[in-house]
Amino acid sequence: CDALKLSPGEDIGSNLGTYGVPEFGTKFVRQMLEDTKPKTFSELVRISGLSHGTDVWLNNAQTLVQQGICDLSHSICTRDDIMIYLISKGVEASHAFKIMESVRKGKGLKPEDEEAMLAANVPDWYIDSCKKIKYMFPKAHAVAYVTMGFRVAYYKVHYPKAYYIAYFSVRADDFDASIMAKGMKTARSAMQELLDKKRDGTISPKEENVIPILEICIEMYARGLSFAPIDLYKSHAVNFLECDEGIRPPLNALPGLGENAAKSIQSAREEAPFKTIDDLKKRTTVTRTIIEMMQQEHQLDGLPESDQITIFDI
Repeated sequence: CDALKLSPGEDIGSNLGTYGVPEFGTKFVRQMLEDTKPKTFSELVRISGLSHGTDVWLNNAQTLVQQGICDLSHSICTRDDIMIYLISKGVEASHAFKIMESVRKGKGLKPEDEEAMLAANVPDWYIDSCKKIKYMFPKAHAVAYVTMGFRVAYYKVHYPKAYYIAYFSVRADDFDASIMAKGMKTARSAMQELLDKKRDGTISPKEENVIPILEICIEMYARGLSFAPIDLYKSHAVNFLECDEGIRPPLNALPGLGENAAKSIQSAREEAPFKTIDDLKKRTTVTRTIIEMMQQEHQLDGLPESDQITIFDI
């Protein structure tokens, strides 16, 4: 949070500023970061290995770290760790490799494996940890993933507007301007409603997908950025754009307005401005329901219903 100039736990409800950063944005991994407090790139790689393994962190390394039996740098995090560590302890290289392969596939240890490890003075906790593992991530994959996350985090810190534009453009399908682009208060209220539903077990999968988007929205507002109004002529069909007022959401961020309809509006307006609502409907694929929604969202203010003139008798 310090890098984002936010107050830990207050502005965004988290002590960390990793929302939206690949590998480190989920609630599961954020808790890992809280527990292990990494300080180096190497430790971030180890966390990536832990998060992608099965029974590597939960009920295994997490307990060892919490009990002070070992720290992050000595935990089993990727499959490579096992072979390298065993060789350093004096286990014959080919046998160390076979042990690594057995453990990373979830097959545990054979009696002869345990004998070799005990003979090399491998701690009991390490042997027990190997027995619990069901699957392990390769270190090379973890390095590649963390490198990508590290690059994204750099842009998030130093080029916030560009970062949020890219993030929201990728996640535009789950972006609802009617709640997310209406300011911090509206976003926080929507977030609380979804969290209440999640706690009660009544949340739908689609609603759950909205939670991380709202987290990013709240963080963006907390950093002093805001959304510009969606504009029938200025908004892109599907991409968020930079503008003087902040970040302008695309047309398909309007509730119920799909990508095809948004693209049809963008294509039609390039040919000529819309004269009336009937003209908009005729030259695009928008339905009457979408028209009504756009009217409710004040997208069609100032646009007459039709070009017919009513003549009154005087």
